[in-house]
Amino acid sequence: MSLHNPHHISISSLTSTSSADLILSSSQFQGSKVVPKMKDAIVLYPAPGIGHLLSMVELGKLILSRYNCEFSIIILLTTGPFDTPATTSHIDRISQTTSSISFHRFPYLPFTASPTLGRLANMFEFLSLNDSNVLQSLQQLSEASSIRAVILDSFCTSAFPLARGLGIPTYFFTSFSAAALAAILYLPTIHKQTTKSFKDLPTTVFHIPGLPPLLATHMIEPLLDREDPTYHQSLQFSLDLRKCDGVLTNTFDGLEPIALMAITNGECVTDGPSPSVYCIGPLIADSGEDAPTHKHDCLSWLDQQPSRSVVFLCFGSRGSFSREQVKEIANGLERSGQRFLWVVKIPPVDNKSKEIKQENLVWNDFDLDELMPEGFLERTKNRGMVVKSWAPQVAVLRHQSVGGFVSHVGWNSVLEAVVAGVPMVAWPLHAEQHLNKAVLVENMKMAIGVEQRDGDRFVSGAELERRLKELMDSEEGRELRERSEKMREMAVEAWREEGSSTTALAKLAENWKHD
Repeated sequence: MSLHNPHHISISSLTSTSSADLILSSSQFQGSKVVPKMKDAIVLYPAPGIGHLLSMVELGKLILSRYNCEFSIIILLTTGPFDTPATTSHIDRISQTTSSISFHRFPYLPFTASPTLGRLANMFEFLSLNDSNVLQSLQQLSEASSIRAVILDSFCTSAFPLARGLGIPTYFFTSFSAAALAAILYLPTIHKQTTKSFKDLPTTVFHIPGLPPLLATHMIEPLLDREDPTYHQSLQFSLDLRKCDGVLTNTFDGLEPIALMAITNGECVTDGPSPSVYCIGPLIADSGEDAPTHKHDCLSWLDQQPSRSVVFLCFGSRGSFSREQVKEIANGLERSGQRFLWVVKIPPVDNKSKEIKQENLVWNDFDLDELMPEGFLERTKNRGMVVKSWAPQVAVLRHQSVGGFVSHVGWNSVLEAVVAGVPMVAWPLHAEQHLNKAVLVENMKMAIGVEQRDGDRFVSGAELERRLKELMDSEEGRELRERSEKMREMAVEAWREEGSSTTALAKLAENWKHD
């Protein structure tokens, strides 16, 4: 398996360690007081969910790709209702292929999500209930090895005082942009200046250091409701960031210089020290899927298309649209005259939602013909392809036929486009994506934004048609492509021998060796 970064670091060639260097499996560990001495360990703690696990595994593989002789990686895992078969499959695959990464599973924790809380608030509650498991694991692991650092997922805030209390250097790993990090660091300042929820400030504009002017309603989604427990968890996270030993962030110096400078100069923290930030990106997680035994049909179709002629439309693993919106997208694609590859997911049960619910029908059990305008698939079959549910996004973006990407601009997708040198049309749906759109359009100038209707954020077919033509046919689109290609080259440079991300990782490793 490979770490998909622009330098194409191969992970499969890592030197294997002896069995004495490995942490015992969870079942062995919990039943035994005697554990073999290991090399210095870096402990990673992801939040529940396959996406969080993938990011942490890739971080572990990145560390090992350069410092395999110095460190082993131990990943702590919660066990409970957030688990999926994909989680177990990925753990098994990594255990078989990368011996210096070990997993320690906590005992199963029964948990019933509160119907009055959102998904993130329930996740925070579940993680806090695992605090005793975190503390016990760190104490026991410390008897078997020297823990040089603990790296926490940004959602695992309740574990921060536990690791610090044991005297272990403690870091956060953020899988979002430096711009989002700047916004979170600045949150306590905004909190003091406001009394209402951001969702109730439709005309208020925030001026966050390092970001373009941002509507309050376009702030990071979990922060919109002042009464939501997640808002207060985020406030605590902001305060913890100031006290941690450093923040590892999945970006690189050349991609977000404005936001990074604001953080480094102390503009985002107005009443105390700013954290040390280590840019170690672009770090592109694999899909978590087993390697396909055959080439995906969409890649074969792309092979037949002219260079840089195809627009790729994909909106993330959880992105979905109402039936009405799907038809508008189809109308916009047809009227634009552009070649396209479009990944369509099953519409949500609740048309107001932009997120697929786990309890929905089987993920690809739906009729494309029934979703589309009558005759659409037949009329566009010579210049377009519609794929159900999933496509190999990294491979698609790197294909020479792809010239544009209509995306929800989740940060992982942004980085994949940057590494491929593909310009974007930004169509944000949730999380911090409206913030990402603002930065991509205004600061980075690597995307064109769509205009969304107030309230339900619906996008008309005419608006999509206009933006597609702008991206693919206009002078502005040509300039976007040139900037995207330059940024692709900068991403490669970041991981060269003296590159910024290589240097940042080396500084971290030195800290871990000598702390």
